Amino acid sequence: MTEVATFLFSAIRVSTPLVYAAIAAVITQQAGLLNMAVESMMLSAALAGVMISGATQSALLGVLGGVFFAVLIAMVIWYSAFIMKCDLYLVSISMNAGLVGGTVFVMYLATKQKANTIGYIMSKTVGKLDIPILKDIPFFGEILSGQNIMTYVAVIAVAVTWFLIYKTKLGLRIRSVGENPSAAESVGINPVKLYGISFALSGVMAGLGGVYMSMGLMSYFARDMVAGRGMIGVSAMNVANASPAGSALFAMLFGVSDTIANYMQIIGIQPQLIAAFPYAATIVLMAILAYVQHRRYQKYLAKKLSQSGFEI
Repeated sequence: MTEVATFLFSAIRVSTPLVYAAIAAVITQQAGLLNMAVESMMLSAALAGVMISGATQSALLGVLGGVFFAVLIAMVIWYSAFIMKCDLYLVSISMNAGLVGGTVFVMYLATKQKANTIGYIMSKTVGKLDIPILKDIPFFGEILSGQNIMTYVAVIAVAVTWFLIYKTKLGLRIRSVGENPSAAESVGINPVKLYGISFALSGVMAGLGGVYMSMGLMSYFARDMVAGRGMIGVSAMNVANASPAGSALFAMLFGVSDTIANYMQIIGIQPQLIAAFPYAATIVLMAILAYVQHRRYQKYLAKKLSQSGFEI
């Protein structure tokens, strides 16, 4: 495998949880809600997947169990925010902070360790998939074949999310609630119910991303292993204006920056700079795109004003 192919293979591998996080954020954003709790959903799924697969010795049950717990977290947030009338963002931030310590506490109860589950929970992992014909194509086969199964599931998830949002009645209702909840309610749509559905679907995507972290990218759970990937996924969604395909694309760009950080470690750059690089790259990319969007809006506004006869 050539160096370029190796780099791109690694970039796709590292980008997978970011894609799941971005799609999780897209679904709730389409309903008009910013899901700040993607991080906690992924973290709970990562731990639950390892523990359940270790107990049952089944990778499938581990994945399903991880997704279930992520959806459970999503439903707790939905219930707190829309039934108990708590502030959505405060609940989300509290959940993120609480589960950083909560997952370590549960891990300690199960293993008496606070760092990771290596050697204490014999978890199963999700395997890789060599795609016939594609694997024999030079260069592209080296990049696209042999990835983890959940990477290919992420591609399917992007397509399914796009179809759900833009081609189904449920997606139309989610978008109508996101545009104007009062108008949607006036025609018989229950916004609170749609918020619950969007959070549940978001939990499924975040859960798959969390399980991939502990059963695909790695084979164990470690404290705070999501490490901000949920928030980077939310950033990718914001940059792409909640477009499923666009959000996945920007998530992969952030994944490329993370891969570059890994290569920086190999050549001996200071670890503090390496740790900051993906997040700094995120800020820089968002600033550039914000500037580009601002310039486009200025040109659009100038055009409209000139058509109206105003001098600027």
